[in-house]
Amino acid sequence: MNRKKLQFLLEVSILGAISFVLDKIGFSMPQGGSVTLSMLPIIIMAFRWGIAGGMLTGFVSGILQLVMGGYVFNMIQAALDYFVAYALVGIAAVTLNWLLTSKAQGHKGSMILAIVVGTIIGGLFRYAIHFIGGIVFFASYAPKDQPVWLYSLIYNGSYMIPAIILSAFVAAFLFTTAPKLLERT
Repeated sequence: MNRKKLQFLLEVSILGAISFVLDKIGFSMPQGGSVTLSMLPIIIMAFRWGIAGGMLTGFVSGILQLVMGGYVFNMIQAALDYFVAYALVGIAAVTLNWLLTSKAQGHKGSMILAIVVGTIIGGLFRYAIHFIGGIVFFASYAPKDQPVWLYSLIYNGSYMIPAIILSAFVAAFLFTTAPKLLERT
């Protein structure tokens, strides 16, 4: 196995595990979900290794969360809430070229914008999966006078929006104060 491949696999494993640990630290919602920095390691991998690195790290984090006590209603819900939702955070890397170009040109403001936009995109993909899962699998939790889609939008948004903002802020701080994090040495 070559050095780059080994480095990639080690980083996926370590940051996937850190994501799992960070998911346990934060404000938890009564029916699942929490405001945490669990997306941050996935975002770091996305900006270091691209979409594949971010998605694989999210997938590893989702596996760990499921195996270590995830809530399973059925296998489709488990796959959506854990594997798909966390893997899709890796799509944050869609702004990687923008970020690297901004870094090369020394434009810190543009770097911050690329990081924030990428993080929001990856976070919104995760939010969308939880939103769909909430409609399909957790409709019984919605109040009688509230449409299920609105309940899922509000409930999942109550923890996803703050988690996205928190992750974007911390990721922007990390990459702009330590831009060497973007380098795969």
